Amino acid sequence: MKKVSFALFVISSVLFTVEKTYSQQIKVGVFDIDYMVRAMPDYARVDSLLQIYDRDSLGAQYDKYLSQYKTLDSTYKADSLPATTDTKVKAQWDSTAAHRQQIALYLINWQQIAQYNEEAKRRQLAAPLYQQVTTAYKKVLDTRKYNLIFKPLAYEIGSTVDNLFIAVAKELKLTSLPQELLQLGPDPDAKQAGTAPPKTNVPKTNSSATNKKP
Repeated sequence: MKKVSFALFVISSVLFTVEKTYSQQIKVGVFDIDYMVRAMPDYARVDSLLQIYDRDSLGAQYDKYLSQYKTLDSTYKADSLPATTDTKVKAQWDSTAAHRQQIALYLINWQQIAQYNEEAKRRQLAAPLYQQVTTAYKKVLDTRKYNLIFKPLAYEIGSTVDNLFIAVAKELKLTSLPQELLQLGPDPDAKQAGTAPPKTNVPKTNSSATNKKP
C-alpha cells in the first residue's frame, strides 16, 4: 500500500512539474494587424480619402454602367431580333444583346465588385501604416518570443493571453488605444513585472479613434 501511495505521489509530482514547465515555456498573445492599423491616428485620413473614392470613383462608375445599360436596353427592345439575312445587321444586334447582358451582370453584382475595389483602395492608401505596424509587430515578436498568436475573434475574452496591441502601440510610440483593444488582455510588461505599470506606460482609451470597426 505504501509503495502504491509513493508511486502516485511521484506521478503527481512529475505531472505538476511538466505542467508548470509547459505553462512557463508557452507564451500566447492576441493581435491583428488590420485592427492595429485602424487604431493608428493617421488612419482617419485613409478613411476620409476612402469615402471620397467611394463617392467620386465608385459612384461615378456605377452611374456610368447604369446609363450604358439603359441605352443598350432601349436599343435592344426597339430593334428586336432583325428578320434579315444581312449578317452585318444580325452581328450588330448580337453585339448589342451581349453587351447589354454584360452590363446587366455588372449591375447585379455591383455590391461585391464595389466591396472588392474599396478594399483594394483601402490597402493601397493604408500601405505605409501597414508597413509601420508590421515592422513594430515583428520587433515585438523577435524580442518577446511568443509561441502562439490569436486573432481577437479566435479566443474567449478572459483567457490568459498577453495583449500585444499594447506592446506594439508602445513600439510605435502611440499614447492611446481604443477601449475595445485594451480590454482584450493584460499589458505584457505589467504581467511580467507582476505589478501595475505607471499610467504613462499604458495606452489610454482613444475616444477620437472612431473609424470603421475592424
